[in-house]
Amino acid sequence: MGPSFLTPLVVSGALALAAPRLTRSMAPAPAARVLAAAGVVAATSWLGALGLLAFTGLGQLRVVADAELWSVWYLHSQEPFGLLLATLCGLALVVGTARAARLARRRGGVLFQAWRRCRALPRSGGDLTVVEDPLPEAFALPNLPGLRGRVVVSTGMLHAVEGAELAALLAHERAHLRHRHHVFLLALQLSAAACPLLGPLAREGGYAIERWADEEGAREVGDRAVMARALGRAALARKSGDRSGDRSGDGPPGARPPSAGPPRGRPEPLLPATGGPVPRRIRALLAPPAATRRAPLVAAALLTAACWTSLGFAASSTHDLFHTAKQVYVLRHPTAPHG
Repeated sequence: MGPSFLTPLVVSGALALAAPRLTRSMAPAPAARVLAAAGVVAATSWLGALGLLAFTGLGQLRVVADAELWSVWYLHSQEPFGLLLATLCGLALVVGTARAARLARRRGGVLFQAWRRCRALPRSGGDLTVVEDPLPEAFALPNLPGLRGRVVVSTGMLHAVEGAELAALLAHERAHLRHRHHVFLLALQLSAAACPLLGPLAREGGYAIERWADEEGAREVGDRAVMARALGRAALARKSGDRSGDRSGDGPPGARPPSAGPPRGRPEPLLPATGGPVPRRIRALLAPPAATRRAPLVAAALLTAACWTSLGFAASSTHDLFHTAKQVYVLRHPTAPHG
C-alpha cells in the first residue's frame, strides 16, 4: 500500500487529535470556526481515502479488471493488497456515510417538529417566545427558509433567572441565532458520525460554540460575572426541575421525567443555554478573556490544507495507476478489443 493512500488517513487522524488542543489557546469564536472547518475537512478526507482504498482493492478482482481492461498483474505489483482490506475499507465507508445520513435525517426531523410546534405559539415580543412550562428551559430555534429564528424561554426559567442575568441568558441565545451556530454544530456532528476519530473534536467544537455565545452574552450586559451567574443559576434550576420531574405525584403541575420528552405544544430544545460542560464554561467566564494566538491558528490551517492536498494527491495517483494498468493490459493483450 503506497504512501499516497495512507497519507489522507494519517493526516485526518492527526487533525482530529491536534485540533482540540490547538483551539484551547484561541478565543471561542475562531476556535469554533476552526474546529468546524477541520471536522468537515478531516471527515471528507477520511471517507475519500477509504473510497480510494476500496476502489483500488476491488479493481484487482479478475472479473472487474477484465470488464474494465485493467492489468491485474500491474495493479497488484503497485498496490499489493487484496479483497479483505478493500472490503473492510468499503464497509467503513458505507457505515460512516450511513451514520452521517441517519444523523442528518434525525436532526432535520427534530428541527421540523420543533418549528411545527413553535409556529402555534404566540410571540411575546420580537424574537422571544414564552411557553407555559415549569421546567426551566431556554434555547434557540434557528432560522429556516421563510421562518425567522426564535428564542424560546419557559415560565420556569423566568421564575429562576431574573434581571441582568436573564438578559445575559437571552443574549446568549440570540448570539446562537445571529451567528447561525446550528450550522457549525451540525457540521461537527456529521463529521463525528462519518469518522469516529472526530468525536473529541466535535465535543470541543460544541463547547467552543457555547463559549462563543457566552462571550457575546457577557459583552451584551457588560459583565462576564453576570453571565457566569446566569449559567450557574439556570443549570441549577434545570437540575432541580429534572429531579422534581422524577418524583411521581409530588412535583409541580406538568412535571415529568427528562426521558419523557417535551410535552404537547412545547418544542424540542435546540442549542440550549445549559448545553455543554457548564462548570467549565463558568470557570472560563471568571478567568481573564483568552486571546487568540497566531501559531495554533497557523498550525490548524496547515493541517487542514494538508488533509485535502493529500487526498487530491491520492486521487491523482489512483487515476494514474489505473490509466497505466489499462495501457499495460493493451500491451499484454494486443488482440483484445479495447476503447
